[in-house]
Amino acid sequence: MGHANDKLYTVRAETRGIVDAAARAWQGPGRERDLLVQSLKAAGAATLAWAVSGWWLQDPVALMAPWVAVVLVQATVYRSLFKGLQQLVAIAVGTLLAAGAEALTGNILISVALVLPVVMLLSNWPRLGDQGIYGPTTALFTLTSAPVSSLTVSHRLLQALLGAAIGIAVNALILPPVHLRNVRENLSSLARGTQETLASVAEGLAQGDWSADTPADWRRLADQLQQRQESLRSARLWSHESLRLNPRLPWTSREKLPPALPPESEDQRWGSIVSQVYAVVSTMVDVADENRTIPTPDQQPLREYGRLLADLAAACEARAEMICEPATPNGPHGALDEALEAVERHHGALHKRLTDERYVSPGTAAVLGTLLIQAQNIWHDIAPDAWPRAAARA
Repeated sequence: MGHANDKLYTVRAETRGIVDAAARAWQGPGRERDLLVQSLKAAGAATLAWAVSGWWLQDPVALMAPWVAVVLVQATVYRSLFKGLQQLVAIAVGTLLAAGAEALTGNILISVALVLPVVMLLSNWPRLGDQGIYGPTTALFTLTSAPVSSLTVSHRLLQALLGAAIGIAVNALILPPVHLRNVRENLSSLARGTQETLASVAEGLAQGDWSADTPADWRRLADQLQQRQESLRSARLWSHESLRLNPRLPWTSREKLPPALPPESEDQRWGSIVSQVYAVVSTMVDVADENRTIPTPDQQPLREYGRLLADLAAACEARAEMICEPATPNGPHGALDEALEAVERHHGALHKRLTDERYVSPGTAAVLGTLLIQAQNIWHDIAPDAWPRAAARA
């Protein structure tokens, strides 16, 4: 009974996810709408290719055209062209090798046994990328679907070329994709994830009494940050690629152009911050590990360090808002200034107390000194302009 309930819950969750995705696609631009548009374009390209090859030309191997067309409606125009060339080469190699083997042996089974090992090896050629698999599949279609002759071979190659032309043309001329939004979304997600991680550690330090799962939760959040960083790198590459050979941009008015990308310096900024946050989490995990010889710092200095991390989390949140919103007097810039003032105040107080032997033990000073340096590095990456003032006071 419990297993059935779990299945029912899973089905309901998946159904709700599909409904929510459909609603987001209807409401406005976003990843869901991009997927919907690309899916409809791929279906339309395949339908058009079949209408031309199967209905109008009555070609005996008309399947090749829609097959190639649906694959080549890629996420970018540049990728459609590049993948199209790779696929055409793979299809030509598979078709010609299959036809040559059949002409030499006169036997389909022997031809399959001879050709498949060769084209499977060629499918792993790096220059063919993930399109290499179309070599062996086309060789099989050539040998098994119709009598092999110069006529069917030439028709197969021409239909592949027709399908590639239709798929690329549909992708390039009908709402050619421009992937700029994903960079901003992934950068914002990375910034907010950094804020959440720092806030979680700060909350744990404020409570003082950690559970056994608390360090593991911190490590999980830090690992998720690194995954988001990889997603940002991928989105940045997609954005650059989507601007290459895109016919949409020269004819798009300035008002209709997607918003400008955040500069790549922001990627570097948050990549550095993530590295330092990961270092803070690693230090805290080591401190919490009873099997290590690292001394456990006194609770009061740890609580003060937690307040410093909370201020850094607030500064990260303000930075995240600046990614999505324009600068306004009372907007994210003001919140960032307030957070940095709190960072400077708590940093200065904690730095001063760590030098007082009456306040902290030598072991506490050693561990918190390391943590304080890591916090200083986060501060510097969030606002380099504010750092000289802080260094002078320290």
